[in-house]
This record gives sequence, C-alpha cells and structure tokens, in this order.
Amino acid sequence: MIEGFLLGVIVTCSLVAAGFFLKFWRSTHDMLFLGFAAAFLLEGINRVAFLFLDNPNAGNEFIYIVRLISYLLILAVIVKKNRTR
Repeated sequence: MIEGFLLGVIVTCSLVAAGFFLKFWRSTHDMLFLGFAAAFLLEGINRVAFLFLDNPNAGNEFIYIVRLISYLLILAVIVKKNRTR
C-alpha cells in the first residue's frame, strides 16, 4: 500500500518538473528545457507503468529501456546545446 502512495508521489513530482521545464521552454524557446520536459514526462509515464506490473521489483527490461531513452534524451540535448555555441 505504501509503495503505491510513494509511486504516486514520484509520478506527481516528475510531472510537475516536466511542467516547469515546459514553462521555461515556452518563455525562452531553448531546446534544453524542452528536452528535460520530455525526459521528465517519459519518466512519469514510466512510473505509472509500474502500477500495472505484477512484480515491479523483478527488473522488467521495458522499464530500463524507457529510462535509457530518457537519459539519452537528456544527454543529447546537453550535447546539442554545447555544440551550437
């Protein structure tokens, strides 16, 4: 029961962070903020998927693939930001 509550807190925090980065992107049009918003949104959706798994602690490869994509997205926008200078 407590795991579901804590998972909800993590999902909420991820979505709030995505919202803040999206707000910053709308005011600056910097792709770095859009990349972070997309990564946090992906992480939030990924955590919601935990609720539908029978045993989320078993190490489902789908969860790790989504996390890898999210982290690669952050890395890509950081590299792109530094290369355009």
